[in-house]
Amino acid sequence: MSTRHENQESFIADEVYHVFNKSIAGYKVLNDDSDYSRLNSLIRYYQCIPSVKYSVYKKSLKNGESESFLPPKRGDQLVEIIAYCFMPTHIHLILRQISENGLSTFMNNVCNSYSRYFNIKYNRKGPLWMGRFKRVLVQTDEQLLHLTRYVHLNPVTSHLVDAPEEWRNSSYDEYLCRSDEKVCRYGDLLDVRPEEYKEFVNDNISYQRERAQLKKLVFE
Repeated sequence: MSTRHENQESFIADEVYHVFNKSIAGYKVLNDDSDYSRLNSLIRYYQCIPSVKYSVYKKSLKNGESESFLPPKRGDQLVEIIAYCFMPTHIHLILRQISENGLSTFMNNVCNSYSRYFNIKYNRKGPLWMGRFKRVLVQTDEQLLHLTRYVHLNPVTSHLVDAPEEWRNSSYDEYLCRSDEKVCRYGDLLDVRPEEYKEFVNDNISYQRERAQLKKLVFE
């Protein structure tokens, strides 16, 4: 992985970014399993340049025809998903940009599509997210490994669950090889051995909770 610094006006092809987006005023934007499922479906669908409308894609899933809509070639992709975690008021994604402007296009498509879904479902109007998403360039493989741990521990840090495997709305189960669903692609970047990775993550629970508490106290 490169150690180059990011041009603030653009994203770098084949580089990895931690991407974060938060709801307006801490508004709860993920309320039930159907909301989480919808967002999961959106990040799958919009990894590539859409060839059909999302509604057609959803219909294909119901008819068992989803294979024809999976990303066929790297050249058709906007981004690769390395890790993710969905929280009630915000989302974390670790993404590698594949094509030019791919990351921005992906995030805009996902956030705008989810906003439309949410506003219709909950009879609401107006924006859902707090402006443009935030991003940080990941500069080393070691930084990336620690970042995946941070992302997967978010629900534990927020005391939503006691262990990361209890939270079903992240890629943690993929990293432990406990999920048949494969959203993430990280094999060429990280050597993840499930039991060692689980120990690596769990060893940091107390520290990450303490840091979160200190940060909260500082800003109160």
